[in-house]
Amino acid sequence: MNSVFKISRLSALLLVAAAVSMPSDAVLAKEIVLGASVQLTGPVANTGRYYRDAYQLAVDRVNAAGGVKVDNESYKLVLKLYDNQSDVNLSVRQYTQLVSQDKVDFLLGPFASNFALADSAVSEKYKIPMVQGGGASDQIFSRAFRYIFGTLAPASNYFGSTVEMLKGLDPAPKSVALLYADDAFDVSVAEGTRPKLKKAGLTLVMDERYSTNATDFNSLLSRIKSKNVDAVLVAGHETEILNFVRQAKSLAVAPKMYSFTVGVPSEDFRKALGKDADYAFGMTAWLPSADLKDRWFGDAAQFAAVYKAKFGYDPDYHAASGVADVEALVQAVETAGSTDPAKVRDALAKVKFDSLYGPVAFNENGQIDLPQTVIQVQVDRLVAIYGGNGKIAPPKYPMPAWNAR
Repeated sequence: MNSVFKISRLSALLLVAAAVSMPSDAVLAKEIVLGASVQLTGPVANTGRYYRDAYQLAVDRVNAAGGVKVDNESYKLVLKLYDNQSDVNLSVRQYTQLVSQDKVDFLLGPFASNFALADSAVSEKYKIPMVQGGGASDQIFSRAFRYIFGTLAPASNYFGSTVEMLKGLDPAPKSVALLYADDAFDVSVAEGTRPKLKKAGLTLVMDERYSTNATDFNSLLSRIKSKNVDAVLVAGHETEILNFVRQAKSLAVAPKMYSFTVGVPSEDFRKALGKDADYAFGMTAWLPSADLKDRWFGDAAQFAAVYKAKFGYDPDYHAASGVADVEALVQAVETAGSTDPAKVRDALAKVKFDSLYGPVAFNENGQIDLPQTVIQVQVDRLVAIYGGNGKIAPPKYPMPAWNAR
């Protein structure tokens, strides 16, 4: 046997051995590329990371389970992600690049309603389905767009469970202040909350809009104090809420209760405020319950454990909705038996499945509606207080003065 033949035979044996030992995801020759632009730097990067981490974890989990099944073939999911630096104009340019230059197959969303509102126009223009769990504003879904789908409940109903809880508090709040930032999400929250308060017989004594990314709440807090407001509802983003609470303490403004649209479910929020987070009410569409079964993670409790082990922090509803976005696209592709955008869009419109986030089924506008659970920080624990079926646990109410804690 000459040396050339020996080398050729050895090479062939090595190739066979390599093929046998190849990791399972490497045999998924065909790919489905999911594109997204997320806030990884800038003012809302702390929330943006939930989506980056959730998207990647979901992609990895689907691939580890054999990928996406399309017409008897297995496809590998690939995530193409850009940092929009918390700049909505950059985000639009990046989504345009994802579909026109990178040629991604489908889109996942950014965080925040004003981003989703602008970015979904790109998906509609190019007729590429976008599933997003970062924007809840009713404006996103009121334009008769066909290619945008959302896994957050309508912003107009975010304070729905909170208002129901207010009616049963003892002593009942006699006056309410509604404060909201001037972005798409918070405006929708306010528009939906006003009629709910009126129907509940609660008196709205302050109805004030403030600038997004505001840092100075002293004037609003002084008015809350002078009017002796009982309940304060604040719609804003996490950094705004942190500033609000810190300044409330410095001015000794302590109504009977505060409730916030964001922040309270986040571990970082509670760490940032320490004991000052105590008594704060918030809301969430998701808690890591083992009752929420899932095809890829088993259940929500298992997902939360995997997420914490991998990233070093607890997931909240942003992360859970981000995973549901990926899962919805996978379900739709498999149902359609195709990666054709129009066919997948039609499958998304009809999709119905159980996820770790909860049941996913989009209404005719492309949105799902999960009830918000009222939660409260009680010392060092996050406690579910009031949900879609009523009372869950007693609240700590009314809130004492700051110097009496």
